[in-house]
Amino acid sequence: MKQIDANRLEARMNSRVRNNNIWKVIFFLSTLVGLVVLAILLIRVLMQGIGWLDWNFLTAKLSSNPDRAGIMGALLGTSWTMLVVIPVTIIIGIGSAIYLELYAKKGWFQNFIQTNISNLAGVPSIVYGLLGLTVFSRFLGLGNAVLAGGLTLSLLVLPILIVSAQEALRAVPQHLSEAAYGMGATKWQTIRTVILPAALPSILTGTILALSRAIGETAPLTVLGIPAFLLPFPNGLLDTFTALPMQIYYWTLDASLVAEYANLAAATIIVLLLLLFILNSIAIFIRNKFQQRY
Repeated sequence: MKQIDANRLEARMNSRVRNNNIWKVIFFLSTLVGLVVLAILLIRVLMQGIGWLDWNFLTAKLSSNPDRAGIMGALLGTSWTMLVVIPVTIIIGIGSAIYLELYAKKGWFQNFIQTNISNLAGVPSIVYGLLGLTVFSRFLGLGNAVLAGGLTLSLLVLPILIVSAQEALRAVPQHLSEAAYGMGATKWQTIRTVILPAALPSILTGTILALSRAIGETAPLTVLGIPAFLLPFPNGLLDTFTALPMQIYYWTLDASLVAEYANLAAATIIVLLLLLFILNSIAIFIRNKFQQRY
């Protein structure tokens, strides 16, 4: 048996420790760059928009006069849109994941569907806008109503939720479902009482990511012809609407003509971030409430 060279062994260990420290510093700097850029953006937005954020700004209608402009119409439009996106995305997304992962027979057809869903997750959002324009706005005659916008955004984020929900279902330990079958439970009873509760925290994480993308999308709404300057408030799913991302987009463009529009856009960004924070907080609360350890 060869005798271990202590000096050589020590040199190897020192090399490994040095490499570990180098990669640790690289990863830390990568994280730090992202945090610094995010902090700069948030500080810039807060400094530029916090002075314009008041009750009149939240409750007033849009106006060509920056001092009297408000975002109530865009806020209501975004709320109506999410009322469509949330149930459609959750029901169809989780249902599709359950079927593909637990019911569909393994084979070329299932692999074909799975591959296409994964590819759809990377399709540019403007393509979904063209699809929504063709199917919902023109074929179904919905025009630029809330329902057309909500369904289009649902199509945009469905692949994200389906893929994440499948991964969550796949991660549930096999012995849990086998124990349920051993107790005489049917397949649906096993899914409803064992698999879904175990996978729910991870599914909700994917839902948070999907809804966060939907609430901030602009390109699909632009293709649908959603107006930026709309005085009437939306009162239903078939009403014409505008949304917070659209308002931010057009006010940013108009800032080259009227400087105050940049401040209005910054204030609207703050409101959008707060709305996103509220939605994410609710989802995280539900996720933590139902989280279990197996």
